[in-house]
Amino acid sequence: MATPATPLLKDELDIVIPTIRNLDFLEMWRPFFQSYHLIIVQDGDPSKTIKVPDGFDYELYNRNDINRILGPKASCISFKDSACRCFGYMVSKKKYIYTIDDDCFVAKDPSGKDINALEQHIKNLLTPSTPSFFNTLYDPYREGADFVRGYPFSLREGVPTAVSHGLWLNIPDYDAPTQLVKPLERNTRYVDAVLTIPKGTLFPMCGMNLAFNRDLIGPAMYFGLMGDGQPIGRYDDMWAGWCTKVICDHLGLGVKTGLPYIYHSKASNPFVNLKKEYKGIFWQEEIIPFFQAAVLPKDCTTVQHCYIELSKLVKDKLAKVDPYFDKLADAMVTWIEAWDELNPSGLTVANGNAK
Repeated sequence: MATPATPLLKDELDIVIPTIRNLDFLEMWRPFFQSYHLIIVQDGDPSKTIKVPDGFDYELYNRNDINRILGPKASCISFKDSACRCFGYMVSKKKYIYTIDDDCFVAKDPSGKDINALEQHIKNLLTPSTPSFFNTLYDPYREGADFVRGYPFSLREGVPTAVSHGLWLNIPDYDAPTQLVKPLERNTRYVDAVLTIPKGTLFPMCGMNLAFNRDLIGPAMYFGLMGDGQPIGRYDDMWAGWCTKVICDHLGLGVKTGLPYIYHSKASNPFVNLKKEYKGIFWQEEIIPFFQAAVLPKDCTTVQHCYIELSKLVKDKLAKVDPYFDKLADAMVTWIEAWDELNPSGLTVANGNAK
């Protein structure tokens, strides 16, 4: 595996990894990750020592650090759940974030070549998205592709890409009921495509192989209240995805999905997952229509303002589903307050004009 001569965005991107174990998996990512700064968010017991392979530039935060840095506002960061990763987004000072789980390995393309997932994410983020009109050749900005006949010229400039959502070979990202009925299913299909998710369309965002422009959408990437002390788990990334997509649509930003693939090595226990997801499986039938109908005021021009307005809608519309959503709405506000304390000049406005 050859190291790229000049890593793209070397000084503008942080890699955020949530973990409860030693990060031996980084050895296989060394050719692709070693030039970048890592932010490791240690979940669970803060007295446990997490070992990181030599040669990586990293900072590591455990629960004691989160409590020390955020004080009372630390209550908005989940405990004993990979949702704790969003603390890494908050403390980063870089323009871009790539987040990956510690059971995700380097995948190979159909020719047998190792896939540099990070490089592909960066290409996705640095080219525009086309949410307002679907291009049947998928991403028109890729080499060898373009806008097809009938695509309006006035829309060909596209919009800034805020999110790049990557996929997985081997273990699919299934919910517990699907895991239980398809325990041996593996994804072996490599689809060489990237597409923009259309405006007004939601998607189930998976946080295990995800990159985003922190300047454009960072404050919306809150992974909610999950895990210890909460009635739900495994909906952290999806909650962030629904909130993010509504705000991206409002602010005129784009979300891409498809390449790059990683190799997801380990299937989680479907019975444990079912216990975590049980309420979410029912709740999502009301959550999805809620987000589909959500309309933000026109005067919301920053991500923070949009997110606060969304929290009000959550409190107003979803708290009647379960008191948990009242608590979650309050945590959304706490998250924004904590974000602004750590990022005092990070006001994000529409169409990529940060100030």
